Amino acid sequence: MTPLNDLPVDLDRALLVGRVWRPAPIDGPSVVAVRQGRVVDLTPLAPTLADLLDRPDRLAIVREGQGEDLGPVAELLARSLAGDATAGPVLLAPCDLQPVKAAGVTFAVSLLERLIEEQAGGDASQAEVVRARIHALIGSDLSQLRPGSPQAMALKAELQARGQWSQYLEVGIGPDAEVFSKAPPMASVGTGAWVGLLPQSEWNNPEPEVVLAVDSRGQAVGATLGNDVNLRDVEGRSALLLTKAKDNNGSCAIGPFVRLFDEHYTLDDMRQDDVSLRIEGEDGFVLDGVSHMREISRDPLDLVRQASEFHQYPDGFMLFLGTMFSPTQDRAGQGSGFTHRQGDVVRIATPRLGALVNRVGLCNGIAPWTFGVRALYASLRKRGL
Repeated sequence: MTPLNDLPVDLDRALLVGRVWRPAPIDGPSVVAVRQGRVVDLTPLAPTLADLLDRPDRLAIVREGQGEDLGPVAELLARSLAGDATAGPVLLAPCDLQPVKAAGVTFAVSLLERLIEEQAGGDASQAEVVRARIHALIGSDLSQLRPGSPQAMALKAELQARGQWSQYLEVGIGPDAEVFSKAPPMASVGTGAWVGLLPQSEWNNPEPEVVLAVDSRGQAVGATLGNDVNLRDVEGRSALLLTKAKDNNGSCAIGPFVRLFDEHYTLDDMRQDDVSLRIEGEDGFVLDGVSHMREISRDPLDLVRQASEFHQYPDGFMLFLGTMFSPTQDRAGQGSGFTHRQGDVVRIATPRLGALVNRVGLCNGIAPWTFGVRALYASLRKRGL
């Protein structure tokens, strides 16, 4: 892990915005942009990232807005990866007032793995048997099946007739997407931070995803990377435990920066991104995988529409777009599947967004979440902002 490898390959023209924690005497968060390889504090122009993303002139502010120079972005990343907040600013998640939403079962592979979790009842040892049974029933390639299409509805009718319908199939190939609340405002962690697992979970994994930054008008204005930390055994026991499986201390990681859409990086570019995942364990275990955004079953803008058509988000929102990658590589013996161990390093990357890097711990053993919206406004008020 080197800082320059965690930045977009076209850094010189990427419009990157984010948040940093500034140590004393500021002792609080600041909104920043990356300009010519250096970090510029734009907080006097936009006190929150939600404010900046909502401004029609956000591109001009990022390119030209005056602010304090906080030093090279490579040094910021190095401090963040080292977890050293005493020597200078470190990265936070590039969102603040926005609720964090997530779309699930948006890739065919993800759909199959959710079915496996459900039918295995959260028991990892049963996964291979269930996987073979599901593949025999509906096949292993649903990538050409468009949710809500006549073909999808015909498959639904056939599976219902066989008594094989599932809540995961409903959101995987039906007309309505699964969109759930992943984390409240201010709860997400950034690159270099620890992510957390419930201590009782024995079957879990990272979920590498692209995350859209959406403004108060429901417009996607930029993209970043996220880890939708997933507890397969908890959700597999019951879909009603989704919140327990998904929203815990440190269970939502986003970063390193939001890249704003412009002439150099568009929504269509994002639709073609390849998102890589690498897991390195202290036990020597290594796992690599990749998600191809072009294989998503639902278009990202349709997911934005379904998330916001009948609900307003005056501070905007962040939207995880889902993953096609559920690791199944055995880690502790034949048929054991994959699960995290404490100390794992997870790197989620794509060339034009950079890399999100986190270490894995337990949600009751990592730093607790203590800085919320009231603390943010107290900090801004103290600075006259």
